[in-house]
Amino acid sequence: MTKIIIKTEKLCKTFSNGGNQQHVLKNLDISLIEGDFTIIMGSSGSGKSTLLYAISGIDKPTLGEINFGGKNLAKLNNDQLAIFRRNNCGFVFQQIYLLDNMSVLDNVLASGLLVNKNKREVVQKAKELLIQVGISENAWSKFPTQLSGGEAQRVGIVRALINSPRILFADEPTGALNSASSESVLDIFTKANQNGQSIVMVTHDMKTALRGNRILYLRDGVICGDLKLGEYSEQKNLERLEKIKHFLAEMGW
Repeated sequence: MTKIIIKTEKLCKTFSNGGNQQHVLKNLDISLIEGDFTIIMGSSGSGKSTLLYAISGIDKPTLGEINFGGKNLAKLNNDQLAIFRRNNCGFVFQQIYLLDNMSVLDNVLASGLLVNKNKREVVQKAKELLIQVGISENAWSKFPTQLSGGEAQRVGIVRALINSPRILFADEPTGALNSASSESVLDIFTKANQNGQSIVMVTHDMKTALRGNRILYLRDGVICGDLKLGEYSEQKNLERLEKIKHFLAEMGW
């Protein structure tokens, strides 16, 4: 039985620029299903990141409602939103934002201890997750500047997963990585989703979009396409890629 984890109603976001109103999101009605790997695509300026930030509670909508697990995020104040994000959301961005003066392990623990005060439990989980993503013990004491881009992003994913978020939000997480590192990072997202993790990811890359089971396409702040791909299978990559190419061509991408 499918369960809706996020539902928006008449979601709007408007920015003021020199007295001019820029309507970035326009009356969006979206339902996101728990356990899905949802990809958000669209041309530059279509509102992809703005939508991601709104539904995750990073930014407030101008109008409309965002029901996230029974909470209307539009009605929460900034402090309430911060607590809600901490307890329900994980974030992975193109810019990784690891703390340079803290080791790999401490970067993860700093996030985990905000939610779980049992340090022993947090340390154990952090180490297990780091091993799962291929960050070996001899790298745990390193500082972020000593890591490759792919390694740093994998640490960023562990930091995002340490509190068992209801949804993992990602904004172009492979945008600054080479192809080998990108595949490694995407494998981690795929495995997490196959283990039940809900994911919402913004990307402009078709190979990244392959990993999702649903693609939402934005044009000028409006959802104009919704493609269901089904569960990811590497053996069906060519078939999935053709579906995506056809879909994006229809969208005028």
